[in-house]
Amino acid sequence: MKVLPSDKIKEALNILAGEAKVYAPMVQGDASGYFRWSDNSIGELALDILNTYMSPKNIVMPQTEDMYKFVAPGKDAQVTEIVYAEGPRIIFGIRSCDLQALHDLDLVFLTKGYEDEFYKARRKDLAVIARACYQPGPACFCESMGVDRLNPQADVVMHDLGQQDFAWEPKTPKGEEITAKLQGILVEKDVTLPQAAEMRTKVDITGLSEKLAGMFENPVWDELSSRCMNCGVCTYVCPTCYCFDIQVTTRGDAGSRFRCWDSCMYKEYTQMAGGHNPREYKKERFRQRFLHKLQYFNERYNANLCIGCGRCVIMCPNAVNILEVITKLKEVRLDA
Repeated sequence: MKVLPSDKIKEALNILAGEAKVYAPMVQGDASGYFRWSDNSIGELALDILNTYMSPKNIVMPQTEDMYKFVAPGKDAQVTEIVYAEGPRIIFGIRSCDLQALHDLDLVFLTKGYEDEFYKARRKDLAVIARACYQPGPACFCESMGVDRLNPQADVVMHDLGQQDFAWEPKTPKGEEITAKLQGILVEKDVTLPQAAEMRTKVDITGLSEKLAGMFENPVWDELSSRCMNCGVCTYVCPTCYCFDIQVTTRGDAGSRFRCWDSCMYKEYTQMAGGHNPREYKKERFRQRFLHKLQYFNERYNANLCIGCGRCVIMCPNAVNILEVITKLKEVRLDA
């Protein structure tokens, strides 16, 4: 099997970055995420950490993106449509859970008879080099959400052999093309793939989506939402949250319309122009988040919108835990 030696990883990234925009897990100060790789990249490559705080979602769905620009000096306005053509791009070292999140976003933005042109342009020439996950963390529960952590659907799958050597397994024609570019670096070795550690955290979601269809008015939501502060941090670190707002900015006669990440946890998200708000209270916004993750998305796409990465569990400042929420929802008796 082909192997990428640890002392050749940065060289491999430099080769790939010569022909494509490459995004890799990196630490920049107190932040970690998937940042653009180059010879003068700010920050340190972070293949040794389990998950970056911020997922690679921003690569296909930027936190802020212009939709069109306009100039209106008088009664006439000139509108310039923005067409994104990113060209070849590569995500290097993405975990199986985050890759599943990309597949979920594909369902939202590229299926059901509508294609989002901005998302489509960023996804079009994107190649994915994923890492099989043999050592899950204490907050990880991806297998419970149906994620294949050892054989992700990627162009290339890397298997951690220890000491940051990686077995290299191309899976698609695009993966073979990437592999060909690294022929001078990859070496042939007889390798034994590591033994996968058992998931320490598990949760049973069998039948939960169907059960939730009859729990909209259940009083359990009052109890479950009591600790939530509606700060929205869970939605911003979540790889599958895709709510966005559309705004206009102007300066003088010129301006642009842009969209940016938003959160269903914020009161303003559903505030209507006439003043009515269908989710006026914290409980209603909390309920919406979990019904979307565990029921609505499953009903529409036959997939889970939670991918079990554990970021929301780790980052919540008030210890709201989706695992506890699921367990409590499963325990509720609807015939009582």
